[in-house]
Amino acid sequence: MLITPSVSGTQKETPMMQQYNRIKADHPNMLLFYRMGDFYELFHDDAVKAARLLDLTLTSRGTSGGQPIRMAGVPHHTVEQYLGKLVNLGESVAICEQIGDSGASKGPVERKVVRIVTPGTVTDTALLNEKINPYLLAVQVSANRRAGESIAGLAWLSLSSGELRLMEVPIEHLAQELERIRPAETLMPSHAIDLFARLPVGTATRIPDWHFDLQTGIKYLKDQLGVTSLTAFGCEGLSLALSAAGALLQYAVTTQGQSLRHVQNLNVERETAYISLDVPTRRNLELTETLRGCESPTLMSLLDTCSTAMGSRLLRHWLHHPLRNQHIAQARHQAIGALLKDAGIWRVINRELRHITDVERITARLALLTARPRDLSSLRDALHHLPKLHSTLRAVINDDPLLTDLYKNLAIPETPLSLLKNTITEEPSVMLRDGGVIARGHDTELDELRDISENCGNFLVELEARERARTGISNLRVEFNKVHGFYIEVTHGQTDKVPCDYRRRQTLKNVERYITPELKSFEDKALSAKERSLAREKLLYQALLHALLPHIADFKRIAQAFAQLDVLSALAERAETLGWVAPELVDERAIMIQQGRHPVVESHIDRFIANDCVLGDMRRLLLITGPNMGGKSTFMRQTALITLLAYVGSYVPAQSARIGPIDAIFTRIGAADDLSGGRSTFMVEMTESAAILHTATENSLVLMDEVGRGTSTFDGLALAFAIARHLLTHNRAYTLFATHYFELTQLADEFPQSENVHFSAIEEGHDNIVFLHEVHAGPASQSYGLQVAQLAGLPISVIRVAREHLALLEQQVVDLKARRLDLFCPPSSEFAINSFRDNSITTENVTSLASRYGEIKASKTLFKQNSDDFNSVLAMTKVTILERLASINPDDLCPREAMNFLYELRTLLNRDN
Repeated sequence: MLITPSVSGTQKETPMMQQYNRIKADHPNMLLFYRMGDFYELFHDDAVKAARLLDLTLTSRGTSGGQPIRMAGVPHHTVEQYLGKLVNLGESVAICEQIGDSGASKGPVERKVVRIVTPGTVTDTALLNEKINPYLLAVQVSANRRAGESIAGLAWLSLSSGELRLMEVPIEHLAQELERIRPAETLMPSHAIDLFARLPVGTATRIPDWHFDLQTGIKYLKDQLGVTSLTAFGCEGLSLALSAAGALLQYAVTTQGQSLRHVQNLNVERETAYISLDVPTRRNLELTETLRGCESPTLMSLLDTCSTAMGSRLLRHWLHHPLRNQHIAQARHQAIGALLKDAGIWRVINRELRHITDVERITARLALLTARPRDLSSLRDALHHLPKLHSTLRAVINDDPLLTDLYKNLAIPETPLSLLKNTITEEPSVMLRDGGVIARGHDTELDELRDISENCGNFLVELEARERARTGISNLRVEFNKVHGFYIEVTHGQTDKVPCDYRRRQTLKNVERYITPELKSFEDKALSAKERSLAREKLLYQALLHALLPHIADFKRIAQAFAQLDVLSALAERAETLGWVAPELVDERAIMIQQGRHPVVESHIDRFIANDCVLGDMRRLLLITGPNMGGKSTFMRQTALITLLAYVGSYVPAQSARIGPIDAIFTRIGAADDLSGGRSTFMVEMTESAAILHTATENSLVLMDEVGRGTSTFDGLALAFAIARHLLTHNRAYTLFATHYFELTQLADEFPQSENVHFSAIEEGHDNIVFLHEVHAGPASQSYGLQVAQLAGLPISVIRVAREHLALLEQQVVDLKARRLDLFCPPSSEFAINSFRDNSITTENVTSLASRYGEIKASKTLFKQNSDDFNSVLAMTKVTILERLASINPDDLCPREAMNFLYELRTLLNRDN
């Protein structure tokens, strides 16, 4: 924030600082880079902030109001590297240039902001991550009175590609969509600023509410797209999204200082178009980022063998936006198959694409008239490779419609290619101001000016030889310096031979310097030739940029075809190299994977154990048990990744895969808290579980790993049972449910759509365990927790104590079971009554017995006496439990788990009454 220096007494701001303050007032929330000669300077609070962020030297210049004016600066020729640092830190910068003539100005040179750089509006190559599109997003929020729910309207734009999209979603889905889009900067209305706290919005920019006016938004969109109606774009009724689009376009145009010529289309997205991936799922599956925030090893890092940055960006988009439409994925599978028919096809394509520069981003800079000479030469060279790609694709287009479309989209644009070839030199300078950009032969006037500059040395040599011959002065020299220009130098002893047309220019100790009319005429041309040639080059370059503007649509078409062909070729390479197969997408409800493998894990180990996964209408839930480190989580994740890859359009790591319709993938894996949000680990676990239970359908794939660990054993077991049952009976989703609660394996007895599977291990003695990583039918026998803890490096003394305590606990269970057996199988009910009143029976044993009350009530066969004896024992059991509970204050019990269980027990008994 700007702190304007005060005026004290007669002290006033200098004219320059008055100009600075006026410009800064128009950009209060940005750092102002104020051009002064060869530096961009920052003052006051901007200087302090920039010095801290960029490690600059903070100085002072003059005073204002008795206080020094803080000042920091960066050289103009290295400004891009500083802008890159600031953008990565989420800062916005206004670039203020000198636009007036310093020689003609009275007072400060006229200046104005010519460019604004924000995290969401970056287009310069030096400031961009080549494999990630920075999105500028605008969000408008309101209440939908008709539907009775809150709606968010989203509009987002990639200035570096010209991609503009709209969408409306329920407010509860906003976080999920923001995670999918991952905006670099979000424009939000002032009235809803609190709503965006803790959401992944990138840099948050507050915009006045009136910028989100609906009619203004519609007008901006019509003007941008050059249409009189938006009907053809399918955005009827999306009033909030259209309002957001207006604010978005207004902001983008302001930052660029010109129209967005490359934004020529509008895409309306629907939630139902994509397979839903919520925030935990994207994180847990490690699609493009590991759980620790690294770029590798991830699914993206494994798949990305693309030859171009355009392909890498498109692949990232496909991974985060898997379409539900099976036909699109099947078309991609078919195209990959066509590229694999002849192993040389995709290799040739990859080789050719390596010579292709980032046509998509060059097109954006061209549309904004900010393309540099090397951009245009790179675009020209990319177009040169089209004939080779054309001839390569021609061999397979008859086999595949998608490749046929790409072949057509890669048609050679002759007119712009000719313009680029004839206008830009083979190796142009990096910057236009350095000259050497326009090809020789393109412009006669420029060639003449260059000849003057380039042939200056030859002219001087020839002139010197002629003058020596004409005057007879053998030591006459023709020279040049920056102070006096061109001159003829003659020693004092030879001045009597000087012709009358020589005019004295300078007298030195030993020589006289002269100028002639011929040399003066050449000097005038030579000294201005460089400046005039640079001005001429700039004029011709700007004319070329404007001549290329009508071909922006062609360049965008070609860039999109390059990117798609690059991704398909990379996926073909991955399929052949890694031994992946084409999946089969079907209409029936099924996930049938034979010998599936985890793509990322497999690439990092010597031998991966493949496993089958079969789910369908009659097999909805697999209850997975087995040891830690046995492979449960890997198995679950690989099933999700294979399903995702199939719908992305990739081949998959399996022997075969047959997958039906999928609308969402959910994961509840791992333990993580949200302390800043006031949520414990268990609360996060339950929140994520609740979202799944409310959202999952029969076409959803759900991964649940160790639900219920964050609370007491009884609470966790009860919740895990209830969640699994709900997924079976209500959601009917495809579910992989991993647990160490072996009691849950009884679900398969009650629900035929549930099946137990386990991962096996072999125990060698007490200390060693070998994980087989194989899925087998049935439940596991144990969890091998102590063995895994020992592998993790726990001290041997801790393992020994744990083993002893485990043996004690297991013996207590055996004793309790024996006591229950004696209790439930007596010769008469009198024994049971006396046993209940025995003081040796602890509260824990009573609660354990009470938990069996329902089983006693339902199973008369446990008793070997007549029904009267059974009813007597049942009645006395209930009475005794009630008496014991009545004598206990649950609030005094410790630990708390026992108290919670007793509360539940009292509720159960009251219900049975």
